[in-house]
Amino acid sequence: MNITYWLIIFVLLMIAFFIIIPPLWKIRKIQPGDFDQRNIHIAQQRVQDLNNQLEAGSLTPEQFEEQYDELELSLNDDLSIKQKGEESSTQGRWVAPVILLLVPLLSISGYLVLGEPDALLKAQEQPAQQTMNTGTDINGMISGLIQQLKQQPDNAKGWVKLGRSYKYIKKYQQAVNCFEKAHVLMGDQPEVMLYLADSLAMVNGGQFSDKASELVFKALEISPNNEVGLWLAGMVKTEQKEISQAMQYWLKLETLLPADSNSYRQLQALMATVRAQNPDLEEKNNKALDAGLAVSINVQVSIDDSIKSKTGPTNTVFIYAKALSGPPMPLAIVRKQVADLPVSVTLDDAMAMMPAMKLSNFKQVKVMARISKSGAAKQQKGDFIGSVELSDLTAKPSVVIIINQEIQ
Repeated sequence: MNITYWLIIFVLLMIAFFIIIPPLWKIRKIQPGDFDQRNIHIAQQRVQDLNNQLEAGSLTPEQFEEQYDELELSLNDDLSIKQKGEESSTQGRWVAPVILLLVPLLSISGYLVLGEPDALLKAQEQPAQQTMNTGTDINGMISGLIQQLKQQPDNAKGWVKLGRSYKYIKKYQQAVNCFEKAHVLMGDQPEVMLYLADSLAMVNGGQFSDKASELVFKALEISPNNEVGLWLAGMVKTEQKEISQAMQYWLKLETLLPADSNSYRQLQALMATVRAQNPDLEEKNNKALDAGLAVSINVQVSIDDSIKSKTGPTNTVFIYAKALSGPPMPLAIVRKQVADLPVSVTLDDAMAMMPAMKLSNFKQVKVMARISKSGAAKQQKGDFIGSVELSDLTAKPSVVIIINQEIQ
């Protein structure tokens, strides 16, 4: 160490003192509650922004609720920090001489021990402590929700909120338990099904089980434009090495996201990564299109005499095909009435509900005909059904289906 080094240190310390010391001598007004009011004001502005985005269509109701809950958690953390204030304060003046004495001593001491492991550990203590405090605050909120749900076990929204809180602190099995209870109470609500699917995947090390995959595609069947569902469906198909179908989901999602959003940029990065890992993807897609692999199935449907007496002529008949292994949603569907039977229809790629969900994308399908007295698309007890499986889907197969079974 030479004199130039110490001169530089001296000059820097003088500059620091010139900035720090004068404000300490001033009499300052410190209003109680300023910090809390500031945090509340910021939160109110953020809520207004969220409402504006919801009205403008930039956020879905599910995204609005999720961001609102995260804001609520953040505000709770901020307000839990106790702030102290004085109407007027001159007590800070004593700090000035302390700084004048201690800063040089501490600076020199710090320099002398800079390479010590203990110094690095101390530097890490503060963020670790902050993380612990945040976890403590959230755990307190979770405890409150648990007590509330003990008194109101049928509060479906409470279970969703508790599940999301567990998910926030990465306790995924507890989140699964909460979302399963919400699913039982609320039925097939897409947002709950997707929360459950995502949590199940996290419990499984990030891999989608059959149950998680089924939940994702069932949610998409109910809400085809659900952004979270499209994202997760692409992840499922990527795991299954069906890259073309994964890209179809993400390309649809790309059209739904604002071009200036973080989600859009993340999606772009993800698709770029997948394309880089699968350089022959575009070539395979082009070859498939050039080969004209469109598929159609001729289906002849009739009704057994024992069933006919239990139905009415205006009862709805759904004739559709679905993948033997894969999404539960129909790949192609035609609606008729019992009065039309017997009937011959053609199921083809033009009837696909989504670009990636075409007959030609699957080798094995199940062709079904179902009579619904209520006209509901979802299979119910009391419906009548007939089905045929095709293990090797050729270009233009023909099948005959007799509706002869009652769903119990």
